[in-house]
Amino acid sequence: MSNRITVGLDGSGADLVCADWAAEEAELRGADLDLLHVEDWPQHAPFAVPLPESRRRSTEDLLAGTRERLAREHPALAISSRRIDGLAAAEALASAAADADLLVLGSRRLGPVAGFFVGSTGSDTISRTETPVVLVRANGSRDDAPAGRARPYGPVVLGVDLSSNCDRLFAFSCDEAHRRSCPLVVIHGWSPPPMFSYAPSLDPGVEEEIANGFEATLRELLEPWRSKYPQLEVDSRAVVGQPAVQILEAASGAALVVVGRRIRRSALGAHIGPLTHAVMHHATSPVAVVAHD
Repeated sequence: MSNRITVGLDGSGADLVCADWAAEEAELRGADLDLLHVEDWPQHAPFAVPLPESRRRSTEDLLAGTRERLAREHPALAISSRRIDGLAAAEALASAAADADLLVLGSRRLGPVAGFFVGSTGSDTISRTETPVVLVRANGSRDDAPAGRARPYGPVVLGVDLSSNCDRLFAFSCDEAHRRSCPLVVIHGWSPPPMFSYAPSLDPGVEEEIANGFEATLRELLEPWRSKYPQLEVDSRAVVGQPAVQILEAASGAALVVVGRRIRRSALGAHIGPLTHAVMHHATSPVAVVAHD
């Protein structure tokens, strides 16, 4: 890794909060900050048309203005900026962030029911890169935050599937919680076997036994990380219910929500699972999507 955080700016209302979050994260990590704007050329058959000069100037103003503002607020932070023109924004973003520690993108609010909008570029970028991607919400506010800090830290909330390899998720989440000196909450949501839907009184002790088994497995998987981070407060929970719902409930006021994305080499099939998709679109806190085997 290059000890660098790349933040994608698209000229939308999400840029302000997105850039602020990325700058604070870079300071926490002692990393450089790379501001990036990827501009798709308009598509007109049979070839693409380069951007007009006015559009280029607007992009340059966006990058320069964001860099100057962040430099004033974070004078010790090394900040660079660049523009990439091309035909596939998601591919360009993924390529530009290939050796970065983190890629930060913005998302916008749709409404109290619909949640947040993660555009096709953001979703496609997540599916194309193994670099952790953080989605930052455009409704964040710094009005009541202490100087130099985006907001008071809540916990880092991690959602895990115990049938997957969780090592990358544990490593990322423990690091993030350790940097913020905040608790780590680990959630595994599960549903009872189908037989309970038809005969819930068949054996009342079976559900408790299953729950105890999941909790024991979760504690065992976390034990090496507790040893590595002895000062870190870890709260692990195996809870009955839809995993996405359980994660979203625990994530209220979280500093960061972490979910996984299984790496799929095939071009076919979904590259972002339903749980991660739901959390991406409905969590109000920043969401980190970490690719794993």
